[in-house]
Parts: sequence; structure tokens; C-alpha cells
Amino acid sequence: MKRIIKSPNAPAAVGPYSQAVEVGNTLYVSGQLPVDPKTGKMPEGIEEQTRQSLENIRAILTEAGYAPGNVVKSTVLLADIADFGAMNGVYAGFFAEPFPARVCYQVAALPMGARVEIETVAVKE
Repeated sequence: MKRIIKSPNAPAAVGPYSQAVEVGNTLYVSGQLPVDPKTGKMPEGIEEQTRQSLENIRAILTEAGYAPGNVVKSTVLLADIADFGAMNGVYAGFFAEPFPARVCYQVAALPMGARVEIETVAVKE
């Protein structure tokens, strides 16, 4: 059975999707843009945007009863691959070893002019 997760501490879905869906012991978190849920605005720099995207993920994980340590896979989308190093520095501070599997792509554009979007998959053991 699937359970839809909606956290008031993360930006609301702006389209026909859920913030996250839990099936069994697996949580699929939709891509999180760096939107501050309190203001609806995005910070400027890549470090701040990465931090906000990850905090949005944390809020959704928490709402569902998971933690960053439950994340097994993430996908990072960057508007500019030159931001990889700066994004990676913030990302490394959010997760602890053993780190989740990850892929990172440069994309042509992201919604709202964001520089980063991050999605995750988490599993409870």
C-alpha cells in the first residue's frame, strides 16, 4: 500500500505530483528545488541553494519518519556542472558515511531558474 507524504515544512508540490510517496519501507522523495517554504523564494548562490534543497528533503524525510541516514540513492540536477564542487561540499556535510549512491547531471534548465534540484530514495531497514 502506498502512503502520500506532505510536509508543511517543505515547499508544496506545484504540479500533479506528491512531495513523496512511501511504498512498503521505501520512500521516494520528488525533486526538491531550493525554495524556502516560508517565503517562497530561492537563495542566490549554489551553496545556499543546495543547502535549501537538502533542508526541504530533510523536512519530508522527517514527516515520513525517516532520516538522512536512510537515504540510499540521490539524483542531483545542476543547471551548470561548474557548480559541482560547491554543491558537493554542501552535500558532503548533509550525509554521513556510508554515503548514498548518487548521480549528478547538468541539465538545460531547471524550474524557476534554480541552479540545483535534488531527489532521493530512502529505505527503512
